[in-house]
Amino acid sequence: MRLVVVGHGPTGHRLVEALRERDTAGVWRVTVVGEEIRPAYDRVALTSYLTEDAELAYPAHDADVELLTGDPVVAIDRDARTVRTRQGRELGYDALVLATGSAPFVPPVEGKDLPGVFVYRTIDDLEALRSHCVNLTTSSPGAGGVVVGGGLLGLEAARAMQGLGVDTHVVEVAPWLMPRQLDEGGGAMLRRHIENLDMKVHAGTPMAGLEAGADGAVARVALADGSAIDAGVVVFSAGIRPRDELARGCGLPVGERGGIVVDEACRTADPAIYAVGECALVGGQVYGLVAPCFSMAEVVADQLLAAVAGDTSPACFTGADLSTKLKLMGVDVASFGDPFAGPDQGALDVTYTDPVAGIYKRLVVSDDARTLLGGVLVGDAESYPTLRAYIGAKLPGTPEQALFGGTEAAGGELPGATVICSCNNVDAEHIRCAIRDEGLTDVGGVKGCTRAGTSCGSCVPLVKKILDAELTAAGIEVSRALCEHFDYSRAELFDIVRVRGITTFTRLIGEHGRGGRGCDICKPVVASILASLGNGHILEGEQAALQDTNDHFLANMQKNGTYSVVPRIPGGEITPDKLIVIGEVARDFGLYTKITGGQRIDLFGARVEQLPLIWKRLVDAGFESGHAYGKALRTVKSCVGSTWCRYGVQDSVAMAILLELRYRGLRAPHKLKSAVSGCARECAEAQSKDFGVIATEKGWNLYVAGNGGMRPRHADLFATDLDDETLVRYIDRFLMFYIRTADRLQRTASWLEGLEGGLDYLREVVIEDRLGICAELDAAMDRHVGAYADEWRAAIEDPDKLSRFVSFVNAPGTPDPSIVFEHERDQIKPVLVTGPRLEVAAR
Repeated sequence: MRLVVVGHGPTGHRLVEALRERDTAGVWRVTVVGEEIRPAYDRVALTSYLTEDAELAYPAHDADVELLTGDPVVAIDRDARTVRTRQGRELGYDALVLATGSAPFVPPVEGKDLPGVFVYRTIDDLEALRSHCVNLTTSSPGAGGVVVGGGLLGLEAARAMQGLGVDTHVVEVAPWLMPRQLDEGGGAMLRRHIENLDMKVHAGTPMAGLEAGADGAVARVALADGSAIDAGVVVFSAGIRPRDELARGCGLPVGERGGIVVDEACRTADPAIYAVGECALVGGQVYGLVAPCFSMAEVVADQLLAAVAGDTSPACFTGADLSTKLKLMGVDVASFGDPFAGPDQGALDVTYTDPVAGIYKRLVVSDDARTLLGGVLVGDAESYPTLRAYIGAKLPGTPEQALFGGTEAAGGELPGATVICSCNNVDAEHIRCAIRDEGLTDVGGVKGCTRAGTSCGSCVPLVKKILDAELTAAGIEVSRALCEHFDYSRAELFDIVRVRGITTFTRLIGEHGRGGRGCDICKPVVASILASLGNGHILEGEQAALQDTNDHFLANMQKNGTYSVVPRIPGGEITPDKLIVIGEVARDFGLYTKITGGQRIDLFGARVEQLPLIWKRLVDAGFESGHAYGKALRTVKSCVGSTWCRYGVQDSVAMAILLELRYRGLRAPHKLKSAVSGCARECAEAQSKDFGVIATEKGWNLYVAGNGGMRPRHADLFATDLDDETLVRYIDRFLMFYIRTADRLQRTASWLEGLEGGLDYLREVVIEDRLGICAELDAAMDRHVGAYADEWRAAIEDPDKLSRFVSFVNAPGTPDPSIVFEHERDQIKPVLVTGPRLEVAAR
């Protein structure tokens, strides 16, 4: 049987792959005809082609599939069952699948055909855009550009254009960005994030037309409100239109607004012709997301095989999950279920907004607050996989708990019909059956067998939970692999490094990993382990390449590309002379000064090349790094204690200073915070810290595993009425045991919650030495204390380390011209720079 597939985009490729996998008898001989000269590639990742030179090509088909590229089909003869290509090829078919996709919609405005106007759809489009932008920025530094359309693809195009050096504006006719996925609150929060990246957003403002400059190319964009934007390049990404011209040409029905009309089997009015993907109009709707397009491809593969086998109940397309999760310009954005349901549909919503952290969360639930209907997440989408899986199902807890991840479901709790991978339409029961029937033991095996997690990847955490639940139920040990490069957990890697005396990532991955260069998961983890075991300065040799963003420059990056300077002030105690030095440094370098809740003074607004100069003065005055940038001890907060306070029963300041100086620089899986209160009034808020100390008449009470933040946890009382020596010994062991056994990026609170045996087991390990390791933990802390050296002092004394503190590697003395400030309340604050402002600053 002859199958011809017209179109070799992602959907066409998926159709062929699905058919080849299932057609074990070799019933169908497949020919694919593609318009582009390239075989199918991942259009979702187009921007990474520009920004990272990423390889987008899908795996090649097997040798039995004939692929014709660069020769599009131009006509269909339904009576003869043939198609004709532009080069004159005539191909006969028994079944024909139209997977022609869509074309960018370009509004019929004046100037749309001017030089410098582009669309954003194919690799060829991107190549043309890149060439134009490079020429533009070379001839007109600071030139502006406009992307018309604030949807998914429009924002990707804006990110790509900004990455090419063009000051970018986004024009969206709707009142907020991504109006098809986000509600007004989510769109507003996304806009804040994007504008913080020096990008200007014009929402609710239609475009009126394009105007040419003296050279005949586009020079500005006129808006309907009478304003205009200077632009040497314009990209249209204002939606898509189905490519249905072949269907029209052969008399197949199409929708009023385009799209080839198909039924639930994705079959057109001609029984021998199917349509899938963005060219198909199914149930009155054209789908533009990957997941429903892939589902159509799967349906047609089943239909083709069922027609030959005489199966009377093949798969049908009955709609699709339009949930989506992605990272736009570094911002997590997710939408699932029906985020627009309101009271008229018997729906309630629960909303959380944190404008400081840039987080917006909204859940839409049934009127009894039990069934999840939909939601929007911006800025923090960690709970997306689980929440999406509960669409239409009863929540295991309250909406508030679900909003903050408090009801993270174990894989075994999800109903079997719950769709886990919407891209590939794989439900929980399918995954469970594959695990049981095929004896799968790792996520890679599940992905290969079910396709779950092989497209966007957002469902992989939930796939892992289901796998773990099934393996546990079967009595099989669950894999704790850190990532694809290591089959060990962080705790296991810690012991390997410690026992074998490994001092480099290269040796570790070579002897105990799968080879390669590592990834964003394992490299920082190994860097932290090496630092925890006293492997020298974090910027020494190979270690420098392993560090997270902030550790690269020993400072916290701020939203405008500047850095903060945080000297250590143990216990919040500081002399007038040192206060004067901080004031002089802040004045001389024009820094914003803030006293924090952790009893430190933060200096904001330092350019990267200023950091060594600032720290030289601070180090000379006796200050050292406060480690505000590292996964390490941040601060030990204290009240004034018995020295000054009439209620104080112990010297909390002295104890806070002792603890901070003892644990300074201690690298850990996550940041560590502490506090010491001089009496039960708890002014230092010790019970909200990773380890907290409260004075009693007889000594000290020790609390562990608390934290504030989005999911606050009250610390647990660990031991009471301790003398100084015993207190310090217990804290030493608690911290070292946490560092040895916690997972990556796991705070002490979640570590204790997941520790088998909980607080009682922790007491047995730390106090009773149940594991026989207390002497080892004590010695490890003694080594840390004895080997401590200030990271910033070491950096400013080493020319090799200093060489990294530049804005531009090829122009070390040139400051970043995009950093601009204005004054508010007699201090600086960052300004998000547009093209003209940048030009002034550069002069």
